[in-house]
Amino acid sequence: MLKRHFGGVFNTSKIIGKIRKSKLLLKNIYNIGMLKVRIPFAHAKSIYEIDGAFFTKLGVKYVLADLDNTLDSYRAKLPTKQAFELKERLAKEGIELIIVSNNTGNRVSTYANALGVRHLNSVGKPFASKLLKKLAKLNIKKEEAIMIGDQVVTDITCANRAKIKSVLTDKIVKEDQITTRFNRLFDRPLRRSLKKKNLLVDWRNI
Repeated sequence: MLKRHFGGVFNTSKIIGKIRKSKLLLKNIYNIGMLKVRIPFAHAKSIYEIDGAFFTKLGVKYVLADLDNTLDSYRAKLPTKQAFELKERLAKEGIELIIVSNNTGNRVSTYANALGVRHLNSVGKPFASKLLKKLAKLNIKKEEAIMIGDQVVTDITCANRAKIKSVLTDKIVKEDQITTRFNRLFDRPLRRSLKKKNLLVDWRNI
């Protein structure tokens, strides 16, 4: 349909079509950008299956591990045998295990002290500012660290924003605490999308 405007002629349907295409393009760019910050460097079924050689190959000196449902159940007040074995296995490779959690001080410190590792609590994942400040105080270079966690929306997003390599793991137990259950509403579709797009690369293939 042609209409006259300020002495000129333009095609209304073509303009509407271009506007729709522009909106679709912007939407796709936004979705790609939002997904990009959710993509982990690698994926593993569990933190406990990852070989120490994987970390040394990447020049990793610090493994920043989430606590609840990554190292242990949120109900576990003290470390399990496999957590102690992981710490010792990493230490033999010259790698330090550090717990990085959104949880409160008492919960994290009790577990970390029993395990004999340093910890960072209330780090505010998915935001990276608190984490980066805490790492700077410990003189930890982000290039020498890798973050491992079971949540896309917190652990992986935080790592990407901080420009730290990350490994996404599956939950080690089915049960989640209440706050995490809410996060899973977003985590599950994100995982499906990452898997569908072949963006969950097994750590063995890195």
